[in-house]
Amino acid sequence: MARENKVHIKDSWLAAMVLGVAGLWAVSGVAHAAENAAAPLRMPAGSASAPGGANHPALPQQEREGKVTVDPAAKFTHFRVGNKNVKSIYNDGKVVWVGTSGGVVRYDTRDDSFKLYDARNGLLSNGMFFVGKVKGQLAVGTYGGGLSLLDEKSGKWKNYNIPEGLGDAFVYDVITAKNGDIWIATWSGANRVRGGDLDNRSKWDIYTVENTKGGLPNDWVYGLAEGKNGDIWLATEGGMARFANNRWENWNHAKGLGAPYEKVKGDIAFKNDPGKQSVHHAKQKQEMGLQNVDVAYNPNYVVSLEVDRQGDIWAGTWGGGLSRFNGKRWVSYTTADGLPGNHVFMLHLDGKGQLWVGTNNGLTRWQDGKFTKAMTMADGLFANNIFAMATGADGSLWIGSFGGVAHLRPTKQ
Repeated sequence: MARENKVHIKDSWLAAMVLGVAGLWAVSGVAHAAENAAAPLRMPAGSASAPGGANHPALPQQEREGKVTVDPAAKFTHFRVGNKNVKSIYNDGKVVWVGTSGGVVRYDTRDDSFKLYDARNGLLSNGMFFVGKVKGQLAVGTYGGGLSLLDEKSGKWKNYNIPEGLGDAFVYDVITAKNGDIWIATWSGANRVRGGDLDNRSKWDIYTVENTKGGLPNDWVYGLAEGKNGDIWLATEGGMARFANNRWENWNHAKGLGAPYEKVKGDIAFKNDPGKQSVHHAKQKQEMGLQNVDVAYNPNYVVSLEVDRQGDIWAGTWGGGLSRFNGKRWVSYTTADGLPGNHVFMLHLDGKGQLWVGTNNGLTRWQDGKFTKAMTMADGLFANNIFAMATGADGSLWIGSFGGVAHLRPTKQ
């Protein structure tokens, strides 16, 4: 690979996650010749190799907190989490929280200290879907462990699960609306906690396909966003939904969501058919008339959601590209329109109102009515599949992929 001759590697380490054991690697790089590249060393089995092909020594297996050495002059730093997915990143000022399928890491950029939180110190699950703030506290939505809020002073987690009112123990997204309501996306519908009163069971509502009479098109809810008028938008595995003035409205491919198969069939990255892996997906394909499609394409399956400052709704689909709703109609963008990939895993609106789009084939930004040139591993990304992102006040980018996080520092003028 050409990139092997462009990156100078420096080794350090953060905290833990190689093969499910505490430990995270940090690798810094700058774009110049690798005349001083690190000598090859044996890696733990199953760990991904560093950019540039350098290997690294095994980490102490019980390391769960400590400090990492980072080169502040490097263009980027890679934090490696082993054979795990980075599903969410939250930038809380000088502290960055990284949610993975092996726990959530608190990383303090002021002193490069870290701490890993998982089921061994209060969480009910190691898998993270969501990391953010709820009622002023760090919150995580987990795979099977519900919603958990952290009291950072005591280090104790407070867990909310099905007995407290959650529709399901799998929590994919959480937002707090301007009116104070908390909305929670689960795999058995969406919760609304009126007034944000999480500890009052009577304030918890649950919305499902059944009790909304199909207003919510699918019970697997992946994303939430608030519109300019206080409308609540929900991304589901069966299309988009809007809750406004206590009424439901929804859109699917038949109503304009997602690009048609004929437009994208030549550029579907994943050939494995989810319908062959589970009865759930097979049933969905039949309901949507996709029985004859044997690749990873479902324009009704919305896996990422964002509302921009103009109030337009952006929905990232599973193989059907990126769709935009202006209040009247949907328009879809694909690789034919400059999108790096047709699987849109992540959407992020930064502090300047710029929309970032993470795909199966790199990261781009929507600017002046078109997509910018895609950022890839050649630009410092850890990998080209982008699942999570956060931006810092200094313009730095934190970008999560399978196996690690890339921290890209702003270029000095």
